[in-house]
Amino acid sequence: MNDQNEQQAIDALRQVAMAGIQEQRSWRRWNIFLRLAGLILMALLILLVLGSSLTKNAHLTTAKEYTALVDLKGIILAGADAGADNVIPALQDAFKDKKVKGVVLRCNSPGGSPVQSSYIYDEIRRLRQKYKDKPLYAVASDLCASGGYYVISAADKIFVNKSSLVGSIGVRMQAFGVVEAMKKIGVESRELTAGKHKAILDPFKPRDPEEEAFLKELLANTHQHFINAVKTGRGDRLKDDPDIFSGLFWTGEKAKELGLVDEFGNAATVARDIIKAETLINFTPKKDLFQKLTDRVGASISNRLLESELKQGVFY
Repeated sequence: MNDQNEQQAIDALRQVAMAGIQEQRSWRRWNIFLRLAGLILMALLILLVLGSSLTKNAHLTTAKEYTALVDLKGIILAGADAGADNVIPALQDAFKDKKVKGVVLRCNSPGGSPVQSSYIYDEIRRLRQKYKDKPLYAVASDLCASGGYYVISAADKIFVNKSSLVGSIGVRMQAFGVVEAMKKIGVESRELTAGKHKAILDPFKPRDPEEEAFLKELLANTHQHFINAVKTGRGDRLKDDPDIFSGLFWTGEKAKELGLVDEFGNAATVARDIIKAETLINFTPKKDLFQKLTDRVGASISNRLLESELKQGVFY
């Protein structure tokens, strides 16, 4: 019995020892994992800091003077890359830079918000007045229509490619109706409102002539803002042609005939031949690593929200 008890005690001690060894091994693994995680996190933070620093110092160059480039790319909406909150600071930085001899605003946009377009237009005119020795030239690439053209009409001159699409000076509001379809499937709307016109453009109710007349007046008023801005920006360069403000758009070649643009060229040729400062420095805000990662995560959500926004409201 004594031998049996001793063996049991030895086995128990052995189990305790093995458990201790396993626990130590487990702790070592966790310790290694935590250290690696810490190193990875530190490396990411360093990359973020470096990325931010590189972005801030992106305008460093050995050139004594250069041409500033600002991109107006995509739909002009609040919060978008082509929104006023992104474009205006870039323009301000470009004009403030003492080495900048001239500014090129490169447009590739189908248009967007009348308000955002107006913000950028007004700021361009203010900056041109404040920095009279620095010209701002606009360059239309593939497409510069509607709100995009609204913005660049504030430039000293507009340069295009012969095949660029330019114009579309008009305003639109989208809506749809499913009243007849509802009748066929036996569905009725039970929406309740306070205010006679609170449900204006409701797709589940019949068209209302009074509301449509109101909306047409609203669109005409907004359209007139657009027309006035273009006339102010382009002056007597515009031809006396009623189609200019009809919402039509043209190639760069035809737009030049109509006085909507001035010459043919691109950002590089304008910098070299017109501004006489061949070095181009892009002042468009650059996204750091963290922003790029978060953009990828939320890309599908953002696109759906954007599509939803485009289906409502007034747009150039």
